[in-house]
Amino acid sequence: MTVAVACAAEADTRAVGRRLASLLRAGDVVLLSGELGAGKTVFASGVAEGLGVETPVVSPSFVLVRRYEGLMTLVHADLYRVGSSGEIEDLDLASDAADGVLVVEWGDVSEQSFGEDHLMVRITQDDEGVRTVALEPHGSWRSRPLGEVAP
Repeated sequence: MTVAVACAAEADTRAVGRRLASLLRAGDVVLLSGELGAGKTVFASGVAEGLGVETPVVSPSFVLVRRYEGLMTLVHADLYRVGSSGEIEDLDLASDAADGVLVVEWGDVSEQSFGEDHLMVRITQDDEGVRTVALEPHGSWRSRPLGEVAP
């Protein structure tokens, strides 16, 4: 069941990511979807805060992958500049994040590359700037209490 949370401010989007972090386990994959400027990196920074990462999270658009250490390792990837599923496989993201959590911006463009067991987070923004963060569970995520992420 999809859980949707309205976020009137950037801090609200970050808070949803922070609350999601409490549900994360080693090996989890979180795929982020949304237009440019929708709040994908803001959401990822909230996840990082929830995992105890003290380093500021920045978009990995140009380096493709950044790694952050906290209570659990966070591997933050951005597939915006990746052109094929072969390039995604070459990044070997799943094994790089096996002991931690993998958060992938633009993950919807290659959802099939990450298998059935993942959480898809779709971030949209309306004309007034209010974001909706929709959490769509797949695989083992269907049994997790995603309702806890809503305020």
